[in-house]
Amino acid sequence: MTRLRQLARLHGVETVYRDVTHRRREASPEAVLLTLKALGVPVESFRDVPAALRERRRALWERGCEPVAVVWQGGSANLELRLPERHATGGVACRLTLESGEEKTWTADLDRLRAGRSVEIEGERFVVKRLSLPRRLPWGYHRLVIETRGGACESLIVSAPRQAYAGADRAAERAWGVFLPLYALHSEHSWGAGDLTDLEALAEWVAGLGGSIVGTLPLLPVRFDDPVDPSPYAPVSRLFWNEFYVDVTRIPELSSSPRAQTLLASADVQGEMAGVRAASLVDYRRQMAVKRGILGALAESLSGAPAERQTAFRRFVDGHPRVDDYACFRAAGERQKAPWPKWPARLADGLVTADDYDERARRYHCYAQWVAHEQMERLSTTMRGRGLRLFLDLPLGVHPHSYDVWREREVFAPEVSGGAPPDTVFTAGQDWAFPPLHPEKIRTQGYRYVIAALRHQMRHAGLLRIDHVMGLHRLFCIPKGLQAREGVYVRYPAEELYGILTVESHRHRTRLVGENLGTVPAVVNATMARHALLRMYVVQVELGANAHRVLRAVPRDAVAGLSTHDMPPFAAYWEGLDIDDRIRMGLLTPTGARVERKTRRALHHLLARFLTRRRWLASDAPDLCELLKGCLRFVSASPAQVVLVNLEDLWLEREPQNVPTTGGTRPNWRRKARHPLETFREMAAVRDLLGEVDRLRRRVGR
Repeated sequence: MTRLRQLARLHGVETVYRDVTHRRREASPEAVLLTLKALGVPVESFRDVPAALRERRRALWERGCEPVAVVWQGGSANLELRLPERHATGGVACRLTLESGEEKTWTADLDRLRAGRSVEIEGERFVVKRLSLPRRLPWGYHRLVIETRGGACESLIVSAPRQAYAGADRAAERAWGVFLPLYALHSEHSWGAGDLTDLEALAEWVAGLGGSIVGTLPLLPVRFDDPVDPSPYAPVSRLFWNEFYVDVTRIPELSSSPRAQTLLASADVQGEMAGVRAASLVDYRRQMAVKRGILGALAESLSGAPAERQTAFRRFVDGHPRVDDYACFRAAGERQKAPWPKWPARLADGLVTADDYDERARRYHCYAQWVAHEQMERLSTTMRGRGLRLFLDLPLGVHPHSYDVWREREVFAPEVSGGAPPDTVFTAGQDWAFPPLHPEKIRTQGYRYVIAALRHQMRHAGLLRIDHVMGLHRLFCIPKGLQAREGVYVRYPAEELYGILTVESHRHRTRLVGENLGTVPAVVNATMARHALLRMYVVQVELGANAHRVLRAVPRDAVAGLSTHDMPPFAAYWEGLDIDDRIRMGLLTPTGARVERKTRRALHHLLARFLTRRRWLASDAPDLCELLKGCLRFVSASPAQVVLVNLEDLWLEREPQNVPTTGGTRPNWRRKARHPLETFREMAAVRDLLGEVDRLRRRVGR
C-alpha cells in the first residue's frame, strides 16, 4: 500500500489522523481509494494506482508553475517554476496584469535564477527555478503569464494583507451583542417567523441597551419544495438571499398594486397568516406559499410601477448577472417538480432555455432577489449608521441539489460528503450530506466561486463567522456508501484561502470569526491568530477541558458566549436534558449516562466554586438563574473582543434549535422563540441581565 499512500499524499488525502483522544487512526485502503476516485483520480481498483501515481507526478512537474501563489503584506515573494532541464536556460518573459488592468512586464534569465531541487520523471529530468515577483503589489488578485522556451504557464497572484481587518474603533474591542435565529424571532408584525424588519427592530433595542452587535444564522435560500429542508447550513445557494425573510409590507410596489392589496386583505390569506402566527413551529411551506402569492403579484405589477423603480430593477439584474441564471434554475425546477439530478440530461447539464420554465416564475425569482437585496442593503446601512454590526454566518457547504452545485459543479466533489469523525458526543461520526469543494479545482478556477460567496455576505456583515474553520485546512470526507466513521481527511490550500479572506475582509471592513470548536489541530488556532481571525470561546465547551481549572481564561482574540445553536441551551445542559436525549438517540448507554451525570454534577459544583472565588457569585450553591448570571458576568468581564449572548438562555429555554445528526426526526431549525419580540424586550430579567453585561463590558473597556 506504499504507492497508494504516495498517491494519496500527492492529492492531499491524509491516510492517518489523530482522533479526539489523540489516538492514531488509519484510514482503510478502500476509503482512500474511493476518496481519490471521487476527486477525479483515474483509479477504479488498486491495480490502477501505479499508473495514476506516475501520471500525477508528471502532471505536477509539467504544469510549469502553481495555479495560485500568495504574496503577503505587499512584500517580496518567489514563484517556483518547474521546467524540463532542456528548457531551463535562456530568457523568460513575464506579464503581470493587475486587478486594475495595469500591466507590468519584465524578463529574467533562467541561468541566473536561484535553483531548487530536481527530479527525474520517466527518464526526463525536471528542475526548479525561483522567479522573483515585483515588490509592493497592491492588495488583490493579479494574473501572471510566464513564457519560456518550453511553453507558457499562468498563475493567480493573491497579494494579501497578512492580517484580516481588525477595525479602527478601539471602543468596539469590548463589544457585546445578542444572538437569535431570524426564523425564531417573531413579533406582532411578522407573518409567523421573523423578517428583516424584525431584525432591524431587534438591533434598535440592543443599541438602546448599549450593545452593538446582532447575530443570526445564515439568511441564504433553502428548499421549500418536497421535501422541505429548512437547514440554514444546507442552502440552495451561497450567492443569494432567502426571500422568506423579506418584509412584504415595506416593498414600494405594494401601495400601487390593487391585486396584491386585495390578495393580502382576503379572508384566505388572513386565515393562513393567523394560522402560521399561532403555531409554535415555523411552517416554512405554508408561510412561503402566502408570501409567494403576494410577491408574485408585486412582481407582475412592476410593469406599471414608476419609471425609477423599473430602472432600478433593470440596473440590479444587469449588475448581478447571476441573478437571471439563478431565477431560470429555480423556475425550471418548479416545472420539473424534481431536484436537478433527476432533470432531463440537457437541463441537468446546465442548458436551460426559455421553453423550460414559466416566464412568470423566472420573473418572480428575479424580483424576489431584488427586494431581498434592497432590504438587506437597508438593514446593513441603518445598522452601520447607528454604529451597529450585523453578525452573519458563512456555512461550510450547500445542499447537494443546490443551484451552486448545478452551475459550479466543476469545483465540487459530489461523490463524497463532508462530515466529522467520531468524538465523545457523536460516537458514530457525522455525515453532513453536502458535497465539499474540490481542493484542486477551486485553485484552477482562480477561486471565483469562493470569492463570490464571501463577497455576498461581507457586503452587509460587520462580522462574519466562518463555519467549521478547520475546513480551510482539511475536511473529513466520507465516500458514498461508507459510514461516517470511515471517512478520510482531505487537505485544502489553507494559505491561499486565508489570503483571499484577508483581502475581502479589508475591502468590506468585515471582522472574521473562525468557528474552531471541537477537535481542532493546534495549527488551526495558530494560523487564525497569525491572520487575526477571532476564535470562539464557549463556556459549555470549555468546561472541564483544562485539567487545572474548571474554565481557562478567556483570550482577548475571542467571541465569547455560553452556548451555540448546535448545543443544548444553558438550562437544558445543567439539567442534563441532553444526556436523556443522547440515550434516546443511541449515542449513550445507561452506564455512560450515569457517568456523565456524575461528571456534570461535579462540574456544576466546581463551576460554582470557581465563580464564587472570583466574586461573580454570592454563593457556591446557586440556583440555575444565579449560575447563568455568574457565567455571563465571567465572560462579560473578560478581555474578549466580543461577547455574544444567546437571548433564549436569558429566559432559561430548554428546547434546542438544532440537534446535530438527527435530520428530519426533530423539529430542527423550526422552533420559534418562546416569547415574541414585544414581550422579551420588556422582560425585567432580560433587560437587567443585558444591562449588567453592558456595565461589565464598559468597565473592561476602561
